[in-house]
Amino acid sequence: MIRGLDSSVVATSNVAPTLNDMILCHPDPEYSGEGSRKIMKEYYIYILASKKNGTLYIGVTSNLARRVWQHKNEVASGFTSEYKIHNLVYFEQYKDINDAIRREKYLKGKSRKYKLELIEKDNSNWLDLYDSIK
Repeated sequence: MIRGLDSSVVATSNVAPTLNDMILCHPDPEYSGEGSRKIMKEYYIYILASKKNGTLYIGVTSNLARRVWQHKNEVASGFTSEYKIHNLVYFEQYKDINDAIRREKYLKGKSRKYKLELIEKDNSNWLDLYDSIK
């Protein structure tokens, strides 16, 4: 089982997000919309892979389904679009953005071997988990 895999807490939509809807990186946890009060959010660190044992990318977001959709559809040019890194192979869920960012930085500092073992522990077949979260 993937840590944080709980489809009941992930908003789903069949409509592709617009650029105005997108949170590309490190969202502001204090802001939940114009005129609204602070609401409890959930944050995710995630690992994308180009293929099994391929190129890896680690990120953090407040909307995992939307963010992976952005990577898959190459909304922004960059590392993941250049190297075709589109498969969600691992993620973790957090209640605090600071914990998520700390974990992201920790994983980025770990060896490739450590990251591969983390993925293999919960997703030995390197399945794309995107369909399980959207």
